[in-house]
Amino acid sequence: MFGSIRISSRIASVLLFTLISVIIPLKAMANYTQTQHPIVLVHGLFGFDSIVGVDYFYRIPEELRRGGARVYVAQVSAANSTEVRGEQLARQVEDILAATGASKVNLMGHSHGGPTIRYVAAVYPHMVASASSVAGVNWGAPMADVLQGVSDHIPLSSSVIAGLGNSFAGFINLISGGGQQQNVNAALRSLTTAETLRFNNDYPEGMPTSYCGNGAAVGPNGVRYYSWSGGRTLTNVLDVTDPFLAAVSVVFLGEKNDGLVSSCSSRLGHVIRDDYRMNHLDEVNHVLGLRHIFETSPVTVFRQQANRLRNAGL
Repeated sequence: MFGSIRISSRIASVLLFTLISVIIPLKAMANYTQTQHPIVLVHGLFGFDSIVGVDYFYRIPEELRRGGARVYVAQVSAANSTEVRGEQLARQVEDILAATGASKVNLMGHSHGGPTIRYVAAVYPHMVASASSVAGVNWGAPMADVLQGVSDHIPLSSSVIAGLGNSFAGFINLISGGGQQQNVNAALRSLTTAETLRFNNDYPEGMPTSYCGNGAAVGPNGVRYYSWSGGRTLTNVLDVTDPFLAAVSVVFLGEKNDGLVSSCSSRLGHVIRDDYRMNHLDEVNHVLGLRHIFETSPVTVFRQQANRLRNAGL
């Protein structure tokens, strides 16, 4: 009899331990991405928030929300200067703060979204807790230099580039319901090496003092800066965009890059990694989640960053 009681007690203890082992991780996962401040995602050049139900940040907002985060996806001009996009973003951040009652936001920007969030963090630091740059164009994009050079030196090319670019950006703006002004020539100028150097001089927070160096994790404005990026172009044989990114990457002359941005150019503040096996579209989980089979999911990288912000009290 007493032996049966002892066995039953052991079984009950094992069951209780098993139950606790399951419940505690589930509870932890439920608030894994629950940052103190709302997260605002910001798209890059020719980007959008959502088109016919497909997000620019594919499956990322809902996965962050699943872990407890308050997530907003900004819509700024698909093509315009960094400063214009920055002012558009600042107005949206003001609306988010008013709607949520939050004191600050955590900004995450991809590609041209990187300098865009840096502008807001520098000009309106009272509204920003952190700025996370994902493959941000922080030292210029060689392809922008090439296109700007063509525009400057070949007659009528500026009009052709502007016409095609603004038409494409306008179409994206129309089908995504953006309602923003487009200016592809201003966007290209902002992404050239010369213009990003001017921008870095005006807004140096978080930037390394030398190319491929390390910047301060916390700026003098109190904003925390983070960055990550990929360093591959061909990542999945099923991804039809890989050959295009591989082709345009020749402008980097062998420098590690994701097809459109070099790893060194992406560095800002606390560099999480600059060599994920991801290309420029993989970084935001395009196309439809296709990626290198041996690399971490981009969704997981965003979740990890949200958890990092959570643990930092942001």
